[in-house]
Amino acid sequence: MNQPVAPAPAPNRFAALLSRAGFDWFLLALIGVVALAYFQPGLGSKASPVPWKTITTAGVALVFFFYGLKLSFDKLRAGMRNWKLHLLVQAATFVLFPALALLVRPLFGPEKGELLWQSIFFLCALPSTVSTSVVMVSIAGGNLPAAIFNASISSLLGILITPLLASIFLSTSADSSQLWGLAVQLLWQVVLPVGAGVLLNARFHAFAERHKAGLRVFDQITILLIVFTAFCDSFAEGIFSRYRPADVFKLGAGMVGLYLLVFGLIWSLSRLLHFSRADQVVAVFCGSKKSLVHGSVMASLLFPASAATGLILLPLMLYHALQIVLASSMAQYLGRQTAAEPAGVNLTP
Repeated sequence: MNQPVAPAPAPNRFAALLSRAGFDWFLLALIGVVALAYFQPGLGSKASPVPWKTITTAGVALVFFFYGLKLSFDKLRAGMRNWKLHLLVQAATFVLFPALALLVRPLFGPEKGELLWQSIFFLCALPSTVSTSVVMVSIAGGNLPAAIFNASISSLLGILITPLLASIFLSTSADSSQLWGLAVQLLWQVVLPVGAGVLLNARFHAFAERHKAGLRVFDQITILLIVFTAFCDSFAEGIFSRYRPADVFKLGAGMVGLYLLVFGLIWSLSRLLHFSRADQVVAVFCGSKKSLVHGSVMASLLFPASAATGLILLPLMLYHALQIVLASSMAQYLGRQTAAEPAGVNLTP
């Protein structure tokens, strides 16, 4: 006699809804570490007996080493040919974003307004993401080799361009006499690990591919530690006491507007340049992203003695969450259009 088959467990509708909306455990964990820093700022502040600085410094070096380990020369060479596309993406990342931040500077008043503007400009000076950009381009049916090339080159250029833009337009903790020390820090904490990873790519690329899920979790944990310690210092010093919840809501609305404006401008420019639809997808998704990994690292290097580092990271954290939610919806929409339309047709989102 056949035994009755146990019914399959019902799917968690709430978890499925969050996933479709672009939320995952990492975004929830970001909210969690900020909440923990608010209630227990002493755990991660400079007064804590835990050597957080040493831990996060080592974590950052490993993050960039593993990033270099995953760089494939073959895929990068395949994506190098379309120079117009690459120029548009990098110009959007390092010229268009900072220019928009400079245009709105008169809207911010003195004191707390100035600090808030600096945090927004810091966001605009950052490079694009790698994994998120490539994933979104893949979902939307874009040119994947070109996406890998642009996202990777953006990350490498950001190591030099972001500190340069910050030193020109922001009041960082590193004055002119300290810029050499910052360059040395970037060299051994970022550039050398990336270079070592690239050199070992041929031998350990397969290892990195097999463990890419675990390496991604390591990246995320490192970011969570950096965000946690930054906000602990900020809460301990009372940096956020000058800002109301309405100010944070307005900042979030501004980040949505910034993302949609840049997305629309890049899409329009790519159409004027007669890009194929696959290259248009690369342009908008690689050119509109900002990297939380680089932002967390750069903030800890550029503002090492500042209790306002948490505030510096606030627009970036909001933009990171919103770009995932908005880009996920747009990528899925474009992906459905790709499946429904004949090849070679340009589609407007």
